[in-house]
Amino acid sequence: MDAITLTGLTKTYGALTAVDALDLTVPAGQIMALLGPNGAGKSTTTEMVLGLTKPDAGSVEVFGADPVSAMRRGDVGAMLQNGVLLWDVPVRRLLTLMHGLYAHPLSLDDVIERADLAPILKSNTNKLSGGQAQRVRFALAMMADPGLLILDEPTVGMDVDARRAFWATMDTLTAEGRTVVFATHYLDEADEFADRIVVLNDGRIVADGTGSQIKAVVGGRRIGFTGPARDYAGLPGVAAQEQRGARIVLTSTDSDATLRALLADDAVRDVEVSAPSLEDAFVSLVS
Repeated sequence: MDAITLTGLTKTYGALTAVDALDLTVPAGQIMALLGPNGAGKSTTTEMVLGLTKPDAGSVEVFGADPVSAMRRGDVGAMLQNGVLLWDVPVRRLLTLMHGLYAHPLSLDDVIERADLAPILKSNTNKLSGGQAQRVRFALAMMADPGLLILDEPTVGMDVDARRAFWATMDTLTAEGRTVVFATHYLDEADEFADRIVVLNDGRIVADGTGSQIKAVVGGRRIGFTGPARDYAGLPGVAAQEQRGARIVLTSTDSDATLRALLADDAVRDVEVSAPSLEDAFVSLVS
């Protein structure tokens, strides 16, 4: 059974169409990144999957049920960026309180270990750093032992080591059969850790595939260098030119031919050649 099925999902706010006849299926066990610029419809889509917002048209199914029923069964856990923790209570007390609300939760010790909370159990919630608070939100999201985790900017405030430990935990959760859908502005995380990337713009899907498939939308190679500020469009293979500070970046469909012509100019230096990044593809898709 699929974790999420969206059919013709539509939500409007006055003259604004936030989500526009969206069709999307997320198989169980997948890690899917949901990307898009501000106002693309990510948050509204997430809210409808969680049953927080009702669609104007179309339907949402979560493990074959409506979102509210799925939430009541404990099938869904959510970690929202603007989720507020109870103020000025020890982390352990908060976890114990919330643990008692679920019919079949994970063991409290398991939750603490997976979220790496042992060092901060005695700390009050109002004394936590941004990364520590995110780890507590994550613990609360997985406490019910859900089949689906929906995470909004899950690693904001975490340092590099904490971010890598977090994604290692995600791999373990999906290996156990869970599904993870996350929204992020860290495009490198989406590229490295997501099985699938869906890009929204103006409430519609503009790309859907693996990181490699989406980067292939841009095509070619990037050639960055320092040199005279002029038009290089006439060089063989050059499809686009950008000025990035003191450096010039060319998009080339034939990097060998472009390099041969470019290096004939003695004023060109510090040349680097790279494949398109997910950021390059993202900008191209939503611009």
